[in-house]
Amino acid sequence: MSSPVPGPSYRAVMRVTGAHRFLIPALLGRSSYGLVSLALVLSVVHATGSYAHVGVVGGIFGATVAALSPLRARLIDRHGPCAALPPMAVLFALALLGLAVTTWSGGADLGVLVALAVMAGACAPPLGPVTRSLWSHLIADRALLQRAYSLDTVVEELIFLGGPLLLGALLPWWPPPIGLVVGALLVSTGTWGLVTSPVARSMSRRSPESPSAPAPAPGTDATPRPVARGGLLTAVALSGAAGAALGAAGLVNVAFAEQHGRVEAVVFLETLQTAGGVVGGLVYGAVSWRAGARARLVLISLALGGGVAAAAFAPGVAALSAVLFVVGVVGAPLITTSYLLADESVTADRRTRAGNWVNTAYNAGSSVGGAAIGVLLTLTPPGAAYTMAGGVLVVVTAAALPFSIPRRRVRPLRGSSGAVPSATSARRRR
Repeated sequence: MSSPVPGPSYRAVMRVTGAHRFLIPALLGRSSYGLVSLALVLSVVHATGSYAHVGVVGGIFGATVAALSPLRARLIDRHGPCAALPPMAVLFALALLGLAVTTWSGGADLGVLVALAVMAGACAPPLGPVTRSLWSHLIADRALLQRAYSLDTVVEELIFLGGPLLLGALLPWWPPPIGLVVGALLVSTGTWGLVTSPVARSMSRRSPESPSAPAPAPGTDATPRPVARGGLLTAVALSGAAGAALGAAGLVNVAFAEQHGRVEAVVFLETLQTAGGVVGGLVYGAVSWRAGARARLVLISLALGGGVAAAAFAPGVAALSAVLFVVGVVGAPLITTSYLLADESVTADRRTRAGNWVNTAYNAGSSVGGAAIGVLLTLTPPGAAYTMAGGVLVVVTAAALPFSIPRRRVRPLRGSSGAVPSATSARRRR
């Protein structure tokens, strides 16, 4: 990951023709996800007064989102965002409104809540993977695409920081289900704006897997590449391991703060880590790295695992704050690089699915890591838990090291008329 060189600015990303037209509504729609999860928890508590019901409804919602995520991504790759996204957004919004109505006055039936949670989870539109797929469709230059993905990662950090703040501003005036209503409005408005953008319509018309699309010519981006599986598997594996490490660390932060008698400092710790993600994402995206995406991802993963493990040596909350800021600085580039590696490892007709697998792996890893560390914290102190959380990522990364070494290209014999283009030349034509 050494030898960085100057690259295009973020201003160049925003000057790309058509970027504003799909980016602004996409961010509006994605902001609903920073709001809905917490609003659902508070709404179920408001309606039933039972944390057991919260666990059931929230768990089923999250599990359904993750389990059906690959299917939704495949539908988008096959039919294009303009055809696949609107039905998902409408059903998702209706499910959120149904949950809001059911929980507004209290006394909600658990079976009804579960049914609506399943409907919401099954239909949640994957606006994040679609946004990144649109960037990849719009931008051919890899350095400029890295800026776009870095900017996307930073914005996602801010979304999940701002969502709870927005809900907190609404709660003095309305009951918790208002967050579900606002989430439904945001996802509906944002999806409509995204699918009516020229970039989304162009991507839908050219969807290589669409039944009405013309067959791609041999050697184009739709032709499978032999290195696709290894790159995608590396991105998915390291994204999942990073999610597990960070998901576990989030719970250990609470135990650490409680151990030092400062539980209220957890919000400050989370905020600092998010701020580190913003800084790291912007700085990382502003540089064109000479090392390949797979090698960079391995090095960043080692750094992140080491950073999480290093939190074990923090003597107090102030020192832990500094460590978590650095963890955030490293964490955002890891997500950006995972998406870049996944994108360059597959053909155009699989980009949404590839990005979605990275996203799903991270979320699943976060859930598993949080659950596992919760059990571990009953047996070990927070310091040991930090070491184990970071160690998981280091071990998985070490296993991926052999696959990060670039393959030597074999040059065709001079004068050969039937030589197959190299992977590098194929990427230039994409």
